[in-house]
Amino acid sequence: MSPFGRHSCYTLALLSLERSAMKKTAKQKYNDELYDLQVELTRLQKYIIETGQKVLVIFEGRDAAGKDGTIKRIIEHLSPRETRVVALGKPSNRDETSWYFQRWASYLPAGGELVLFNRSWYNRAGVERVMGFCSQHDCDYFLKAAPLFEQLLVHSGLIILKYYLDISRDEQKKRLQSRREDPLKQWKMSPIDGTALKHWKAYSEARNEMLAKTHTPFAPWTIVRADKKSEARLNIIRDILTHFDFDRKNHDRNLPDPNIVFPYDKAAHAKGLIAK
Repeated sequence: MSPFGRHSCYTLALLSLERSAMKKTAKQKYNDELYDLQVELTRLQKYIIETGQKVLVIFEGRDAAGKDGTIKRIIEHLSPRETRVVALGKPSNRDETSWYFQRWASYLPAGGELVLFNRSWYNRAGVERVMGFCSQHDCDYFLKAAPLFEQLLVHSGLIILKYYLDISRDEQKKRLQSRREDPLKQWKMSPIDGTALKHWKAYSEARNEMLAKTHTPFAPWTIVRADKKSEARLNIIRDILTHFDFDRKNHDRNLPDPNIVFPYDKAAHAKGLIAK
């Protein structure tokens, strides 16, 4: 091998080592911060239990937006007795003939509980509307009724936090492809996932109307730009913690990045902060 060739190999090897070290450093930084935030979450849960708070966290978003992974990190070290994740499947015949919110009401938190909805009654304004599983009349009625229902819940003592995880079309395409190819992610695939890209525009229109009509002072929407999973997860946990003041809370902790997590505003569409 010529000296030039040898030098080139050494250079490539050094660059590879540098990249590996940078990646390890970034991963370690993420793990360290996640650990600190999860410690804070355990303190928050102790406060919720001791004060009898009833906390409901709703996660909505496009298919493959990262809801599962975010919820997994939130509950990882919490007490399973006082923490519940609700991810309902297809409604039964009885569900379809009941009051729409009835299906969800039995899963609402009691005193001292933290409940996380991985999708919620907002299915009606998203998946059901786009896929034709409900009529336009049903959807219109829901958009009027949901704020009233949530206002009733808040007045009865529930704390409701609503997060919409938003991703770009390219990122969704990449994640759905990963699901199809990874044998450990096969359970995440569904017939509806397979049509997500095809109905991208319809989902965007449904999302826009849902956010505009159900964003209220007592149950506001928080938007999460979730193209980068790790940043989205950390910032969602940071945001959850800002809603409570509990014993031994770290008040010096970084606040959520407003470029990643921010209150919904109609102007966000025009500014390009929400995927079109």
